[in-house]
Order: sequence, then structure tokens, then C-alpha cells
Amino acid sequence: MTVISLMLAVPDAGAASAWYQQALGATELWSLGSVVGLEVQGAPFFLAEPERNGWESPAVLGTTTVRVEVFVDDPDALLDRAAAAGANYHDPVRDHQTLWGRHRQGGFVDPFGHRWLIGDRSPLQRFADRSPLQ
Repeated sequence: MTVISLMLAVPDAGAASAWYQQALGATELWSLGSVVGLEVQGAPFFLAEPERNGWESPAVLGTTTVRVEVFVDDPDALLDRAAAAGANYHDPVRDHQTLWGRHRQGGFVDPFGHRWLIGDRSPLQRFADRSPLQ
């Protein structure tokens, strides 16, 4: 099985880990201090403090370069939890019409400048009946 994950640049990995644990129910897998492994409902992701090694945090760049997409059974509950922990709750969960039918999704920006979209699991299977270009 192949797993694709991501590493988020944060100014303080320990503080960020604590926030993600509170906001998303993340579990810390391990910590090296400036690099932390976490998981949300079995999906791993990582945090690290950039050290002039070719990447930087959104706060330094003034923008984010990645949109984190999370697919769960109950996107409303996870988004509500993040908002209660202080996330910038910019986009409540709502229905979107897609090629595969209804997709429920909303989003927030975390305190470290990363944009998160929380949706249901509907886009996680092959939809080969139509191409978006047809």
C-alpha cells in the first residue's frame, strides 16, 4: 500500500502539535523536537520548523503553498472542532455538485497559515464514466 503524506512548515513544532491535537484530535506518533509526526484518524502528516533548508512557513512567505484536504465520515464535526480551537472558520460545510454527485466540504485556515478543506469521502474512488472535459 502506498501512502502520500505532507509536512507542514511551522515556526514552533511543539506548539503546532498541541494545537492540531486539540483542534483535529490528532495523535502524536513521535517528536524530535523541531520535527513531529502526527496522525488524524489514521492519516499521517508531519510538522517541521524550517531551518534555511529550501522551504518556509506561510507566515514568512505571506501565503500558503498547499491546500490540505482531509476526507472523513463527518466533516461537520471535525470542522466544528477546529473552529472551537480557534481556527479561522472561513467556509462552513456545504453541498457541492460534482461529477460523482454530492460532495460535502468546508474549510478553515489554521493559526500557522495553512488552508484546510474538510470533506466527506465521496471523491476517494475512481469516477471513469465522464471526463471533466467532455
